[in-house]
This record gives sequence, structure tokens and C-alpha cells, in this order.
Amino acid sequence: MQSPQMPLTSSGLLTDIGRQRIGGVNQDAGMALDLPRGGLYAVADGMGGHAAGELAANLALDTLTQNYLEGRGQPPERLAEAVQAANLAVIRHAVGESVGMGTTLLAILIDGGAALVAHVGDSRAYLLRDNELLRLTDDHSWVAEQVRLGFLTEEEAHEHQWKSVVNNALGGEERVRLELFGLPVKAGDRLLICSDGLSGVVPEPELLRFLSRRDAPETVTRLLVDAANDAGGPDNITAVIVDVVRTLPLPRYALPPRTPDGPEYVDVLLTARRGSSLVTYLILTLVYFTLLGMILIPEHRTLIGLLGLLLLAMIVFLQARVQRGLVAARSTRPAVALKRVGTSLRSDPDPPERKLN
Repeated sequence: MQSPQMPLTSSGLLTDIGRQRIGGVNQDAGMALDLPRGGLYAVADGMGGHAAGELAANLALDTLTQNYLEGRGQPPERLAEAVQAANLAVIRHAVGESVGMGTTLLAILIDGGAALVAHVGDSRAYLLRDNELLRLTDDHSWVAEQVRLGFLTEEEAHEHQWKSVVNNALGGEERVRLELFGLPVKAGDRLLICSDGLSGVVPEPELLRFLSRRDAPETVTRLLVDAANDAGGPDNITAVIVDVVRTLPLPRYALPPRTPDGPEYVDVLLTARRGSSLVTYLILTLVYFTLLGMILIPEHRTLIGLLGLLLLAMIVFLQARVQRGLVAARSTRPAVALKRVGTSLRSDPDPPERKLN
């Protein structure tokens, strides 16, 4: 009798209303969905009066999940289309008291040996690898834009009165603008997705210390939420931690690269991903002329057919060689430039114990 195979990932999720919104609603939402080759994990931070933000966040995650699972095509395209569907769902429900509602959305799809990141807004994703913490995403916010342009420092942005103003969210335009990129993952990697209720009050060196613990993801999410509340808990707090347990090969499709220009409109992004294939064009052209030759020169149709099959086999063989080369190149080179946050040098990197609530 074979022993059950070890799962690819282990995850923990916790969302909390915070310390200064007692009696209000939690406008954050999180999800962790196990899939055969990994899982789909996401955080949404809603905004809007009354309970509109709560509705937007939960609606976005429900729509994202349903559309990804029901979608067709390669995972990068399915993920982008699911984000666009979530965007349209938020817009359609923004009526009455919910007019003007919106939400951030940060989703990570683990697919074998790759992580696909879809990012809209100012929720954040981090990667802990070999005791080094890397920030995977840049905030889509006014202050982050000023930092990139050199008008504000990171310290000034953190204290700025407009630090919570996002310039990109679901529910704003009918065509969502998103960042979609991929990177290889391996056993031992730990991913964090969080709302700004955590990243905005817990400094990144502290995030590194907590994420470096050897505790289960569920325990570390509780410690992170407690740390945010200890820092005042001014906002709703959500944390999703994903541990990669096994190393799998990269998928056969090309990982989308991270562009230096930030978020792109979804239709532009999908057009670039699905651009006309030269190989497909060559195959169709070859089939057309082979059949035409067999019709026009019937006495040589056997020879023409054999030549057509030979050329078709050569095209398919060359395509496979090129694809294998791309996969090999991706396995040795990350698909995204990562921002280094810090490194833990402790052999047993556990911060002081915190009492779990």
C-alpha cells in the first residue's frame, strides 16, 4: 500500500477587525484554496461607506475563485481573466449605498514549481527564501508613485497623510489594470500576502523575524495579527502565509515577466500573452499548401503528402526544442526582480515569544 503523497503547500489564514474599529465591519477578506498542483491564495482590502467595502472584498474573492476554476486556457490567462471578472462584479454591485465601493486584490497561484502573482492595489506579497525577505509587489498608491518618482522618501511616505490613497483598485474602471508576473518557487519558500493593516504598521524587519520562525503558518499568522494590534491596530488586518513543502518542475508555459511600467490594462496584457503564434501560422500554411498540391497534382499526391508530413514533423520538433530551452532558462533565472528587505542571520531565528490570543 502506497503512503499518501506529501502536499505541495501548507497555508494559514487569519483576518481581524483591528483595535480601532471595534463595532464596525471587517472590510478585509482572505482565501486559501488547495488545488491539485498547489493552490490559490488571495487577500482583498475593501473600501466604501456602510458595509460596501466588506461586500466588495468578499465579492471579489468569490468571483476570482469561481472564474479561475471554470476558466480555460493556461493559468496566467485564466488568472488575469478571473481578476477582470472580479472587477466587473464589483462594478455591477456598486449601486445604492454601495456606490463607489472598490477593493484591492492580491492573488498568488501556486502551480507546480511556479508562483503566479496578480496584483491590484496596495496589499503586499513577500517571499522568505534562505532567511532573506523579498518584497514581491509595489504598492499602487499615490505615495508609492511619489517615492518611485523621487519626490518622497520611504520614511516620508510612511508618515504622509495620503498614505492610504490607492490609485488602482477593482471597481474603478471597466478594464482593470493589474500586474501579472511569475517566479519559480522551491521547497522551503514561505510566502506572505497581507493587507496594509499589517504591512502599514509592522516594520519589514519585524515581518522578517516572525516569518523566519519555524512554526506552522497558522501560528505565524496569529503572531503577525497580534503584532499589528499591539502597534495600535488602526485598520483591519489580514495575513495569508503559504509554505512550499515540495519542489516541483516549472510548468511548460512561459512565466509572465514583471514589466517596469507597473500595472497594465488587462486586455493589453492578454493580447501580449496570446499574440499570434508564428508556429501556428507556419503549420496552417504548410497544411494548406500540402492539400492544394495534392489536389492540383494528383499524380504526385503521395510524394507531396510525405513531404508535407516531413516538414510538419520538423516544425513540431524545433518548437519542442525551443520550448525546452525556455523552460531550462526559466529554471535558472527568476522571472521578476525582487526587492530585498533584509536577512536573518540567526541560526534559530525566533523572536521573543508572544502570547497567542
